[in-house]
Amino acid sequence: MSNPTPQRADYPHFQPITTRWHDNDAYGHVNNVTYYSFFDTAVNTYLIQVGGLDIHDGEVVGFVVSSACDYFASIAFPDLIEIGLRVGKLGNSSVQYELAVFKVGEAEACAAGRFVHVFVDRASNQPVPIPPGLRAALQRLAI
Repeated sequence: MSNPTPQRADYPHFQPITTRWHDNDAYGHVNNVTYYSFFDTAVNTYLIQVGGLDIHDGEVVGFVVSSACDYFASIAFPDLIEIGLRVGKLGNSSVQYELAVFKVGEAEACAAGRFVHVFVDRASNQPVPIPPGLRAALQRLAI
């Protein structure tokens, strides 16, 4: 049995993304690897703007340790899209994000993905508890 296509109503936060000319591949649609860039952009924008993540000088950084994506419908430049973001699992030092790509104004996702961040100490690369500000921001997205 296949999973139903994710719906816009399933996501508490959206990050607008503008597709770019060079996102299209030889087949005339956004290449599959570009979706991972969209996901990374949506998550890190949220972490910086809402969670206060300091990507340049902060003591903690997030490493992606797992990722996947399923595709339902094509997108292509110049589509305007939004990345739906939610948290599926929040651990001590890790978080699993669940994301979906929506064309602006459409209810059904064109793609859905997930990835796991493990937060580590920048100097040692060892896992550390998620800092309180980031944890609070992530809890807002928990399903």
